[in-house]
Amino acid sequence: MALRARAESENVSPTAYATGYFWYRHGLSHQGLLIPEAEKHERRFRGLIRIIRVLTGVSLDALMLARHKGIDALLARDIESGKVTQVIELAAGLSPRGWRFKQRYGAKITYIETDLPHMAQLKQQRLADSGLLTPGHRVEAVNVLVDSGAGSLFELTRGLDHKAGVAVITEGLLSYLDPDAAKAVWHRIAVALREFPTGVYLSDAYLRQDRYGFAMRLFRGAIQRFVQGRMHVHFQAPDDATRLLHAAGFRQVTLHETAHIAETRELSQTPGGDRVRVLEART
Repeated sequence: MALRARAESENVSPTAYATGYFWYRHGLSHQGLLIPEAEKHERRFRGLIRIIRVLTGVSLDALMLARHKGIDALLARDIESGKVTQVIELAAGLSPRGWRFKQRYGAKITYIETDLPHMAQLKQQRLADSGLLTPGHRVEAVNVLVDSGAGSLFELTRGLDHKAGVAVITEGLLSYLDPDAAKAVWHRIAVALREFPTGVYLSDAYLRQDRYGFAMRLFRGAIQRFVQGRMHVHFQAPDDATRLLHAAGFRQVTLHETAHIAETRELSQTPGGDRVRVLEART
């Protein structure tokens, strides 16, 4: 057991530790999804959040909760309307969404979490060891940067029920991708979703027009330092989202403000909760 814990500890990024514990601290996750040293890394993350709040007035807590709950709210609407019965969460990491939605909807939905092979194996093991896996919930290794073949989104969707609707989710992923990589991912998702009677893509999204001034430059720099990589903002304004997602192959594109989603309206009153949008794109 000690060797296994050590192996997990050495192969999971600090960001995965921090966000996994963040969801747990806010009552959205299960202790079975925590990994060794998660609390230590989340304490560093929490310290960064406090510094950012003092220096910029922006709450990263509010931003992360608004994006997570906003995606949840839109996904729930499609499930409850009967339009979607199959969900794919790309680059899911230690997100608790799959577990929570299977608790909520049970056999009404199939929920597939995906990530790169090591994280997918770790997530599957955590869910299984904690008794959190139920029929219709699984984890698969998928690389969002490949077009076809084993480990691609295309290959995964081939095995789904093509008479039922599908939702694809990315949360926190696109900010790590440069513009060309992001466009390619959107195109792969659109192509995959065209094969189903309902195809909906949900993601967090950000606008450059919301990230102006010294405070937001400081905010972005601090986050990049923590994640040890560059963060990208793909849209200057809402029209950019419409143009780019249409070009990728989506028919209908909506960029929701958190103030206009009932479940995130209160969070939108806090600086940070108002700086994220929820992208909804349909094929």
